[in-house]
Amino acid sequence: MKKTTLSVLLATLICCLPLQAAESPIAIAIHGGAGTIEKSKMTPEREKAYRDKLREALDKGYGVLEKGGSSLDAVVAAINVLEDSPLFNAGKGAVYTYEGRHELDASIMDGKTRQAGAVAGVTRIENPINLARMVMENSPFVMLAGEGAEAFAQARGVPMVDNKVFDTEQRFEQLQKAKEKLKKEQKRDKDYQAAVERLPTPYKMGTVGAVALDRQGNIAAGTSTGGMTAKRYGRIGDSPVIGAGTFADNDSCAVSATGHGEYFIRYNVAADICARVHYKGKSVGEAADEVINQVLLPIGGTGGVIVLDPAGNIAMTFNTKGMYRASRSSSQPARVAIFKDSE
Repeated sequence: MKKTTLSVLLATLICCLPLQAAESPIAIAIHGGAGTIEKSKMTPEREKAYRDKLREALDKGYGVLEKGGSSLDAVVAAINVLEDSPLFNAGKGAVYTYEGRHELDASIMDGKTRQAGAVAGVTRIENPINLARMVMENSPFVMLAGEGAEAFAQARGVPMVDNKVFDTEQRFEQLQKAKEKLKKEQKRDKDYQAAVERLPTPYKMGTVGAVALDRQGNIAAGTSTGGMTAKRYGRIGDSPVIGAGTFADNDSCAVSATGHGEYFIRYNVAADICARVHYKGKSVGEAADEVINQVLLPIGGTGGVIVLDPAGNIAMTFNTKGMYRASRSSSQPARVAIFKDSE
């Protein structure tokens, strides 16, 4: 009788395993930057181009999860699509520095282990998010910068590209306008810091990122950017800074941020959101709203975040006129949105 009972129990457990695996939630959210994004100033053709590319990145990442791939693989796959598009300020669409070149930053974090990797100020790496993952998985460090990061990449067999690969006419025009504004402001008060602070918001923002949850219950986050238009002196924003622009922990949430990086660094935005989830029991939506709209906005910090918890709950919160964003989960259909008041 005991053997029969045990056999029945084992058979029941075996039968249930595939069902349980199938019911494990998967989810992904992506962003392509936040800022002054108004429907009235965007042509239907350009809006469609953005929506199509966001959907492509979303589908690429979600496809990885559907096949049982890891959250890290999904994050990288989605970000690669955005890095390879000139539409976004990352990779091929990176903005120009004041001197007329491109300096790229990226970071990634594994919520299961809290391992992380980041690169800053790289100029010859086609997909910085891939190198950030290499730093995480194949080095004893968290962040590498500039020539050192590129030397590490070469040692790992990563091909170097010409910096001109990232040139685009639109970004070059933005640089010329930004430099004109800076010169005009500096003539007025000879204060470079004040001149930069008075630059319009669009010149200070632009990032891509992704957060994902896989069937094993692990979350991850990644962020990649070309930085700030007309930046100087090797300026680095929040995107490669763990805790500011990127954070992931299976005990709380995964976050990728986009916005005026100096504020996100000073207020440790990504980690703060996850701390509110972990220690205060806030939902991802509540935590994101508190930090983005109640902490940052009153002191002039503009931008947004995508946030995901281990249950598959997603928040896409921003305090600007728009944020390129998309999400999908095993319980929610794909959603692509750009503007604040509508899809």
